[in-house]
Amino acid sequence: MALLITDECINCDVCEPECPNQAISMGVEIYQIDPVKCTECVGHFDEPQCVQVCPVDCIPKDPAHVEANESLWVKYRQLQALAAAPTPTPR
Repeated sequence: MALLITDECINCDVCEPECPNQAISMGVEIYQIDPVKCTECVGHFDEPQCVQVCPVDCIPKDPAHVEANESLWVKYRQLQALAAAPTPTPR
């Protein structure tokens, strides 16, 4: 299950650099989490780092993106494979 930043976010900027998958970015008004990239830190940490550092407790699980732990592991491995793939050099 991906995580979600609610409108209680105070834009304190502490969550974005903690995300190992670069799933967090600034939205129109508050930070947002890309559910395609969010693995709840599976593969990196025991607990979601954004939740750990959030001072206002505004990052719950996103009920619109329910995933089993096994699915999060698959997503983690896919993201790691993409990150490790060589980038083509322009000619």
